[in-house]
Amino acid sequence: MARFIVVVLDGFGIGEMPDVLAERPQDHGANTARKLIEHFSDKHLPTLARLGLLNTVYPVNSVMQRSQAANWGKSMLGHEGCDTFMGHQEIMGTKPRAPLQAPFSTYIDKIEEGLIAAGYQVNRIYRDALTLLEVNSCVVIGDNLEAELGQVYNITANLNLISFDDVVKIGRVVRKYNDAGRNIAFGGLLDSMADIYSAIETKPDKNGNIAFIGVNAPRSGAYNNGFKVIHLGYGVEPSTQVPHCLNQVGINTFLYGKVADIVDNEHGVSYPGVVDTDTLFDLLLRDVVREDNAFFCLNVQETDLSGHQQNAARYWNTLERADVGLSHIVNAMSENDIMIVMADHGNDPFIGHALHTREMVPILLYSHRLKGLELGIRDTLSDVGASVSYFFHAPMPEFGSPIKLSLDDI
Repeated sequence: MARFIVVVLDGFGIGEMPDVLAERPQDHGANTARKLIEHFSDKHLPTLARLGLLNTVYPVNSVMQRSQAANWGKSMLGHEGCDTFMGHQEIMGTKPRAPLQAPFSTYIDKIEEGLIAAGYQVNRIYRDALTLLEVNSCVVIGDNLEAELGQVYNITANLNLISFDDVVKIGRVVRKYNDAGRNIAFGGLLDSMADIYSAIETKPDKNGNIAFIGVNAPRSGAYNNGFKVIHLGYGVEPSTQVPHCLNQVGINTFLYGKVADIVDNEHGVSYPGVVDTDTLFDLLLRDVVREDNAFFCLNVQETDLSGHQQNAARYWNTLERADVGLSHIVNAMSENDIMIVMADHGNDPFIGHALHTREMVPILLYSHRLKGLELGIRDTLSDVGASVSYFFHAPMPEFGSPIKLSLDDI
C-alpha cells in the first residue's frame, strides 16, 4: 500500500522560460525563488532545502545549502503563457492546447443578454471607451488583468452584499455565453462597491491599443477578507486526467484548495475554497494519516496571491508556513510513499508588475528510500500526472512521460 502526494506552491517559479523574450518580454529576468531566497538570505526553509530547492537555483546567495541527498529536477511549462488553471490541467495530464485569446468586449453583448434573460439587473460601466458589466449593483464582470490577457474573465463580487452561492450562479450564467478558457467567480468582504470601482483598470494589447478592461483584484481588496472563489473552465476532458484514471483501478483522489476549485474529481474527495495555508496542510495531514493507498494534491494559493500583491514579506511568510506543513507530511510518510513538491508557473514579487511570470518550475521528489537522483529538465508538467498513474499501475492520462517510479522500483 502506498501514497503519492503532490504539493503545488502556486507561482513559485525558478527562472524564466527560454521563450520569454519572444513571448512575454515583461517577464525577462523573472526568478521568483532565487530573488526571494536572496532577499531573505539569512532565513531558512529547512524542509524545502532538504528536498532540493537550492539545487534548482544554484548558485544562490543564502545561508541555505544544496542537498546532496535530494531528488530534484526542473520542468518547462507546456501551456502557453503562465496560467494557474491550465497549469493544473497540465499537471493532471491534459495536453496543453492553444487557448482562445479574446477580450471581454468580444462576448459582452451575449453575456449581457444571457444575464438579463436569467432575471438579473445589468448595467454597463464605461472606462476609456471600454465597457464592464455590473450585476445587481454588487458584482462586476470583465477581463482578468492578472493572467494572460484575453484568456480569462473575472466575476468580482462584494460578499457583504451578495452570498457566494449567488455569485456562483451568476458565474455559471456568464460561463454559458463565452468561450474563454476560464471564468473566475470570486469575492471578498469589502467595505463598499467603491473598492471595486476604484480598482477598475484598462490594459493595452500587444499593439499598444487599449483593449482589455477589468478589476485589478489585488488592488480591490477582494483577497484580504473572506475571500471565496470558483474556477469555471472550458474545453477540458476530465476522463483523460489523473483522478479519473486512478478511479479505474480503485485509487481515491484527494484535492485541497485551488486545485479542488479547478480540477474535476467526481469520484474523489475535494476541499474547494480553502485558502489558508495552515488549514490546507492540517487537512492534508489528517487524510494522509487516515488513508494508506491514495493520491493527494494540494495547492498553496497564498504564495500566488502574495506575488500578485508584489508583497515579498507575505510571500516568504507563506513559504515558511508551507515548509512547516511539508515537514509534518514528510514525518507521516511511509517507506512506500512518494511526494513531489512543484509549482505551476512563476509570480515574481520583484518583477514590477502584478501578473504571473512565465518561469520554469522545480520538481522536488521525496521518498525515504530514494537519494540523490537528478530528474533532469522535463518538457511538461504533465510528466508529474503521468508519474502518478505509473506509480499506481493505472491507465495513463492524455499526456506526459512518467518518472518511472513504482513500488517495485523503490
